Amino acid sequence: MSLYDDAVLVLKSYEDQTDLRQAYLDHLAAHPDGMWKSCHAGHVTASALVIDPEHGRVLLTLHKKLRMWLQMGGHCEPEDTSLERAALREATEESGITGLTLLPGGPVRLDRHPIPPPCHCHYDVQYAVLAPPGAVQEISDESLDLRWFAYDAVAAVADESVVRLLEATRARL
Repeated sequence: MSLYDDAVLVLKSYEDQTDLRQAYLDHLAAHPDGMWKSCHAGHVTASALVIDPEHGRVLLTLHKKLRMWLQMGGHCEPEDTSLERAALREATEESGITGLTLLPGGPVRLDRHPIPPPCHCHYDVQYAVLAPPGAVQEISDESLDLRWFAYDAVAAVADESVVRLLEATRARL
């Protein structure tokens, strides 16, 4: 199965945010290349919130280009076989943590947001991953900083999309 096919199946089975989910499906139907960064009309991305429920905290990255505290994530790559694997790969690469595991149940949220040209939009499929006990992060070259934040501190440093992702993740836990 191609990554495109996986994305369509994942989105069709996602039961929340019905209007936004349909916008993702419509975009992919209109853009067979909509999984890739080269699709300037917008493309699907995969992200994951790294969470440590035992200590009531999440790991956020200070994004190098955007200079915002965000969850880990980014563009799909040709070697990605599924959106889940893309999100897990991104979380592992950007956090430096091995042994992350996906929170069961598929995507936690969808978040469509504008990005600077030449592209117009990211259609982000957001997952959550659980950090293993004793996880030690290591900053990647994509970040200015990498830091654990208590659940109640996230709203003070991150935008509403991250806060909503954390709320949805905690509800699923």
